[in-house]
Amino acid sequence: MKSGSSRYGLVLFFVYLLFYGGFVAINAIAPESMESTVLSGLNIAVVYGFALIFGAVLLSAVYGFLCGDAGRGGDTEGVQQ
Repeated sequence: MKSGSSRYGLVLFFVYLLFYGGFVAINAIAPESMESTVLSGLNIAVVYGFALIFGAVLLSAVYGFLCGDAGRGGDTEGVQQ
């Protein structure tokens, strides 16, 4: 694995960790606030949960874009052509 790919992975992991940490912090500090309705009858817990799932998918797409074709045989180091 390339060093750049590892760096991107770590940065994106910490972005997601902060997002998830916010969810945990709300539940730990003010759990009653998760019952508040915010969008079309859905409470904060449901909306935040779906946002976490969507965010994970989005970050994985960003990671794939940033790393290019490294996972699809693009790394031909040491291979003679």
